[in-house]
Amino acid sequence: MRTITEAAQALEAGRATSRALVDAALARIADGDGEGARAFVKIYAESARIAADAMDALRKAGRAPSPYAGIPVSLKDLLDVAGEPTPAGSRALADAAPAQRHAPVVARLLAAGFVPVGRTNMSEFAFSGLGINPHYGTPRSPWDRAAGRIPGGSSSGAAVSVADDMALVGIGTDTGGSCRIPAAYCGVVGYKPTARRVPITGVLPLAPSLDSVGPLARSVACCAIVDAILAGEPPRPPVPADLAGLRLAVPERLVLDGMEPAVAAAFDAALARLENSGAGVARIDVPEFADIMTANATGGFAAAEAYAWHRGLLAAKGGLYDPRIRARIERGAVMTAADYIALREARERIIAGFDARTAGFDALVMPTSPILPARIADLDDEREYNRVNLTSLRNTMLGNFLDRCAISLPCTPPGAPPVGLMLMGAPMGDARLFAIAAAVERVLV
Repeated sequence: MRTITEAAQALEAGRATSRALVDAALARIADGDGEGARAFVKIYAESARIAADAMDALRKAGRAPSPYAGIPVSLKDLLDVAGEPTPAGSRALADAAPAQRHAPVVARLLAAGFVPVGRTNMSEFAFSGLGINPHYGTPRSPWDRAAGRIPGGSSSGAAVSVADDMALVGIGTDTGGSCRIPAAYCGVVGYKPTARRVPITGVLPLAPSLDSVGPLARSVACCAIVDAILAGEPPRPPVPADLAGLRLAVPERLVLDGMEPAVAAAFDAALARLENSGAGVARIDVPEFADIMTANATGGFAAAEAYAWHRGLLAAKGGLYDPRIRARIERGAVMTAADYIALREARERIIAGFDARTAGFDALVMPTSPILPARIADLDDEREYNRVNLTSLRNTMLGNFLDRCAISLPCTPPGAPPVGLMLMGAPMGDARLFAIAAAVERVLV
């Protein structure tokens, strides 16, 4: 049972228990030959078993809070959990005051009966697409594990927890690609919702103008179910759209530049399968993508808004930061109020132009990342770190800037170099995007 739907059906039929699911997840986390020690920064072994037993008792009494009660979930280390500090992958907040209440997204998962098995590792303060963390270690992508490749970030532990069956779903955040990049690099599905649908209260911020909370899981249906719960909506698997006659756009500007051969081959093969299934695929020019890069040249929302939040902590504990993360945050120190106002105005203008240009399409299609996961050891070089980070984030960050929903699907088989296919939908078009992604998923797997 690797999907939420399979687990829910097995629980309902009595073929599985929550305790068995949670024990299996905890055993994988504890496996000394696995990635548990790097994927998790805190493990809830005792409380998870207690909660699993409670869910089993409630189900036996016919009182399970939802069909998904008892399913193990991992929580990214920047989500508030009542009674615990929220370190966000940093030593600078290791002794922070405990949260007074659960983040709403955590409270909604608990209300549905999901069982948290632990807090997952992440890029410090969520400010990197690589997943490297010098404080708690870096979990490795499932692909070419002997070589030690990056898992993608910032939701690194979330992706690895799902890929290695340490949880059936991981909750991540996405400010510039932090759900979708690790999903692509770890061979799972990652979803970025239209940001306003899911509350970010109780989530340590990176850039509130861009921040969103989303799931990573094994299937589109898994992500759709959990996304609905996070948004306070009734959870239901999506009904796949009809691929025949679907209008898909492939932007030719920027997002296809510099693709590694394995990525280009997988992307082209995926497009061919979609066309053979009846979908219409048009290649279009999107000049707004270049406009976004120009608008972000002074640091963008992430630098400005991160610096506004971090400047006091930097003054007190800046020496505890990963220097590479600190340098990115401190770019915001030189941005002026005029820079920020101009950025907001540019965003409104760019979104309006992009919306008009793409109104005739059901979704945009592009590689999630143009490159494969790099070797962790190669990124000790700061220049290479920065190059790979910017390249990893290049395609995904467009959706955050444009206020779009987007999903990354694996488009290579298990064991092959991992490549993600990204679908981008319209603002508040999440339900439609899930329907399209469910149809595309059938063609890719």
